[in-house]
Amino acid sequence: MGRREGQGPFPVPGPSYRPGVRILHTSDWHLGRIFHGDSLLHEQEEAVDRMVEIAQDQAVDLVVVAGDLFDRALPPADAVALFGEAVRRLRDTGATVVAIAGNHDSHVRIGAYDPLLAEGVSLRGAIDRGHEPVVVTPRQGGPVAVYLLPYLDPTLAGPVLVTEPEPAADETEGRRPRLTHDAVTRLAVERIRTDLATRPGTRSVLVAHTFTAGGTTSESERELSVGNIDQVNLDALAGIDYVALGHLHGAQTFADGRIAYSGTPLPYSFSEETHTKSVRIVELSADGTPSAEVIALGVGQGLATITGEIDRLLTDPTHAHAETKRVRVFLTDRDLPLQAMQRLRERFPSVAELKHTPPGAEHRTDVIAPRAGQTVSPIDLIADFWASQAGTDLEPDQRALLEDAVAAKTGSDA
Repeated sequence: MGRREGQGPFPVPGPSYRPGVRILHTSDWHLGRIFHGDSLLHEQEEAVDRMVEIAQDQAVDLVVVAGDLFDRALPPADAVALFGEAVRRLRDTGATVVAIAGNHDSHVRIGAYDPLLAEGVSLRGAIDRGHEPVVVTPRQGGPVAVYLLPYLDPTLAGPVLVTEPEPAADETEGRRPRLTHDAVTRLAVERIRTDLATRPGTRSVLVAHTFTAGGTTSESERELSVGNIDQVNLDALAGIDYVALGHLHGAQTFADGRIAYSGTPLPYSFSEETHTKSVRIVELSADGTPSAEVIALGVGQGLATITGEIDRLLTDPTHAHAETKRVRVFLTDRDLPLQAMQRLRERFPSVAELKHTPPGAEHRTDVIAPRAGQTVSPIDLIADFWASQAGTDLEPDQRALLEDAVAAKTGSDA
């Protein structure tokens, strides 16, 4: 069962009863993604299977994929084939399928065939068509205008969206200041509102790929810019009944559920270990009020992080839950054990990441820097470098080994 948000539980539909237009909101598929050397394509196939099943069971009118369809602008052939098959199968459920280019995608490649696609499928990459809606007529109820706004790079989107002439060079104000993500988004949404005003009584959906102010990030998202100039304020998205967003990998909502991220269908970094990967089933009532049900996908291999000394990790029954997951290991042994990864994989076959974090391993900054004329022994230099990296001083046995090694190399006492 899913988790409901917004306006409360959906009515139980009868044989011909349709309470409103129903939308499956998903995003950030990142088809072709590699996780610490492992291809995720098989798990992404499972996610597509699950979404097709949900779309069919929920009698969805519209499927929205809000950007980052692929993990890179030139995706591998098997990822492209999976996307094509996913769109076909989702369309076969009777739903209209729309998707936009995200910051990982090539806008040109995503949108190249949009004019040639069959009715009921739109893949939008063109920035200048954001105000041209796909009009969806649900199985019951009035039409819904769906505006598809691909990722807006301010440098590329500015010349398309700014209509005022560039200030003359001799004007005191000088050249127009650099546009931000918020600024180009406001320009694009204003065009959308202008079009929507010509469609009285029409419900509206905006599909966009951006980073809203107040959103929670994860490690697997590509930064859009330096600092906070990549953020779009929520009021820039006002005037639309439901805003289906992509880019942030964790599911989250704003403005009482009117603006939402669906999150990714699979975890793409260990920072997403605690996420419940899901899709949103959104229902727009006759007056455009959204309510949502969050349905967990429950596919793919989970993630786990375990910490401790290697002997304890290999025997402690409390770590049994990690045996079937992709694992990140923080080893706390004083010395990095020999063949640590191989030994760990005997119990945890899918160890993906190993970090050695001995006690006190926060890097120190009090490194010896010899001054001119000052003589520092090789042992002291090496010992201090060790302390800066490991966060602890050499133990007596470690120092003895080091002294023996230096003596053997130099033929004298250190």
